[in-house]
Amino acid sequence: MKTNSRFAFAVHILTMLAISDSKRMPSDFIAESAKTNPVIIRRVMLLLEKAGLITSQTGARGGAMLICKPKDITLLDVYNAVENVSIFSLHPNMPNPKCPVGKNIQNLLSDVFIKAELAMKEVLEAATIEQIKLAITKKT
Repeated sequence: MKTNSRFAFAVHILTMLAISDSKRMPSDFIAESAKTNPVIIRRVMLLLEKAGLITSQTGARGGAMLICKPKDITLLDVYNAVENVSIFSLHPNMPNPKCPVGKNIQNLLSDVFIKAELAMKEVLEAATIEQIKLAITKKT
């Protein structure tokens, strides 16, 4: 099973922009920090821009910058901007309804998955880009 790292890249991007102090930052520079291809960073930045968290400009004096204050951007905002699928999924096929496990597993797992996602979202909502920025700047 493959996971993606869009959320981690998005937090990285937003934290760098928060640290940049309202100066435009090019995607190449962010990509070097994240040790990834600039195309990946630009794809994530498009999602962040669509969500209204950043603005970007192309060209020699281009780059991205935050639209919102870092204290106003929760990690839930970031997660919602870049993730479009549930973190848990049920069987792709309907299990055997004649089996006691198959007959009940989908409903039971659905309840657990909903509670787990709600708990995760509560944690993400309590954390901000500002908190991450402050934690990083204290360590440097």
